Amino acid sequence: MSENRLHLYTGDGKGKTTAAFGLALRSLGHGRRVMIAQFLKSGRSGELDGARTFENAYVLKVPATEKFTYQMTKEELEAEKARQKAEVYFLMDKIDELKPETIILDELAVCAGIGLISEEDMWKLIDKALSFGETVVTGRYAPESLLNKADYVSEIVKRRHPFDKGVEARKGVEW
Repeated sequence: MSENRLHLYTGDGKGKTTAAFGLALRSLGHGRRVMIAQFLKSGRSGELDGARTFENAYVLKVPATEKFTYQMTKEELEAEKARQKAEVYFLMDKIDELKPETIILDELAVCAGIGLISEEDMWKLIDKALSFGETVVTGRYAPESLLNKADYVSEIVKRRHPFDKGVEARKGVEW
């Protein structure tokens, strides 16, 4: 059995991505190769810019969706599912190429939880990642299969957040 473990950071609280990047930073500090892929996000976060400063960090852009899935027509949703599936296979090829020792799959749980990526494809990507290194999946709505199989499960619970009072996300704090 591989020594590599699956980490899941899920729940409705702030800090899932931050926790994943903390592990990435720890890995980078020990000279490990780290691959980071963010699903659904715009790619403007400070974590990504910080990670790019490390020689052993490989930050891969997974293009964000144009709109929320509940705003999509049936045709747009099907096209988005096909695009996300292609991204999964692209990432599997990049894992083979880069041979990372730590892999961050940010918001993959959301993609699987809302049906943008099938659980079958989610597991293909996770299994490929685990064959090379420690693997972290983040996101709300984690499928039950992911909750059951992950070696580490951290549920981040929101008790209070300024967003609830209409405060906008702040650069350097929330993104």
